Amino acid sequence: MALLVGVLLAVFVFDGPLQWVAVVVGGAIEVGESFAWWRWSVRRRPRVGVEALVGRTVDVERGWTQVAGERWRVQGVADGPARIVAVDGLTLVAERPG
Repeated sequence: MALLVGVLLAVFVFDGPLQWVAVVVGGAIEVGESFAWWRWSVRRRPRVGVEALVGRTVDVERGWTQVAGERWRVQGVADGPARIVAVDGLTLVAERPG
């Protein structure tokens, strides 16, 4: 948008070297804004899907647990509290918290 404003100012308002200044300043603002939006959007990975389960603490009963509204088989801990360390297919790999 800033580049468009700079071009319109250069065509309809400014004369001489100010035309180039308006276009360059508009382009610089566009580049800076694009860089700022890019940095903001990639500052951290979104945590969705099974990757979001890793690190959660769950309560395991007879090798099964309920996480985020779904029932999962748990490997590594039979009963009690556990921390999820990995997801192997449809099985959660867990260890005792500590």
